[in-house]
Amino acid sequence: MRKFFQEIKADLKFKSAGPGQKLSEPSRAPKEKPKAEAAPRPRQGPTDEAQMAAAAALARMELKGKAKPPSSQEAIRNQVRKELMAEAAASEKGGSADKEDLAFPDTEAAVRPSVSGVFFTCPLTGAVVRRDQKEKHIREAIQLYSSTDPVAASILEIHTFNKDWEKVRLGVETMAKYLDNIYLHPEEEKYRKIKLQNKVFQERISCLEGVHSFFQAVGFETRTLPVPGQETTEEYYVLKEEMLTRLEDLKDYKEQLLSSEPVRPQLDRQLCVFKPSPEAARFELPDDFFNLTAEEIKREQRLRTEAVEKASMLRTRAMREKEEQREMRKYNYTLLRVRFPDGYILQGTFYAREPVSVLYSFVREALRDDWLPFELLGPGGLKVTDENLAFNECGLVPSALLTLAWDAALMSDIQASGQEQPASPLKPELLSRVQTLS
Repeated sequence: MRKFFQEIKADLKFKSAGPGQKLSEPSRAPKEKPKAEAAPRPRQGPTDEAQMAAAAALARMELKGKAKPPSSQEAIRNQVRKELMAEAAASEKGGSADKEDLAFPDTEAAVRPSVSGVFFTCPLTGAVVRRDQKEKHIREAIQLYSSTDPVAASILEIHTFNKDWEKVRLGVETMAKYLDNIYLHPEEEKYRKIKLQNKVFQERISCLEGVHSFFQAVGFETRTLPVPGQETTEEYYVLKEEMLTRLEDLKDYKEQLLSSEPVRPQLDRQLCVFKPSPEAARFELPDDFFNLTAEEIKREQRLRTEAVEKASMLRTRAMREKEEQREMRKYNYTLLRVRFPDGYILQGTFYAREPVSVLYSFVREALRDDWLPFELLGPGGLKVTDENLAFNECGLVPSALLTLAWDAALMSDIQASGQEQPASPLKPELLSRVQTLS
């Protein structure tokens, strides 16, 4: 079968008109008659539409292999992960097994709710944690890393735990200026002292979490010095004398400070595969999926009941649009299932505001042959073709069941070849952990 796929891909690569063409309208493939009654069908060449669709898939596959070189932030994170893996393995024995359990529970039947919650993967440790535990986990990871590289750890604190990005930008630029003045004018003593009660320092820097750890890590120490012409004293950050012989280090610290990025936990898809089930369209979601409190959810349910009574009332277009916008903001995440023609179901968790393109990529990565063109049909059989739209703009929140449809012409060509087809288009490693949806 794979050899036949390769022949089709080679044929399409030379005949196709180019990527970017829309898929043909999905149609039901003709049922194959029993071999004893059916006359052998001569193999036909792929249709023009099949050629164009498969060419687009080939182009995506070729682009997929071009990886971007690692950035400096990625290098920092790789180092963090290397330092933490040994301790994580010791303190969280069986952590990898836990991660597998999140994606594929050992129980034969999936339990209520449909997922136990929303989970994230920490980019520093690789651990999978619940949404309400992710910040605590990152803090502990950075704190642990500070014993290995206190400068890098403090920089991560500054960029990660201060939510006002404009304040972070302004504060980081001011701190970088302090270091730059020392590097460019090492003989000037005034640049090696920073008054902590200085208005600029208080307004731009002192209010940020992690900055004091940074100054201490790069070689400053706190001193109480007399104020010239007065009998009072004030606190200063003063650069240690030994750092004057390490000016290049200060320059490197400045560059790290300016180029660093916040640690962003990645939403864990919690990929699951289920056997064919009549319960595929039934969802039971935990509170994590809603941008509402438990009380607000109950209130929304009551309002929905009241809305039925008001359904007969006329509403203006502006009223309807305002109501739709309010509905879209209720959900942070969405649980999506894709049902394949053989009945198997692929499930994953997504942000409600992610584009539809990520779902197409999610499905394609689960296929044995990711070049095969397909379409996704939403509730009611409507095609989900605009991959730039967000899930909440397509009505695919907080959950939805979609149906995968292969390119009908290409499937006819494959069936006409007489080649044996695999039992399922999904990867064997996913099928080995298939669950029962109840």
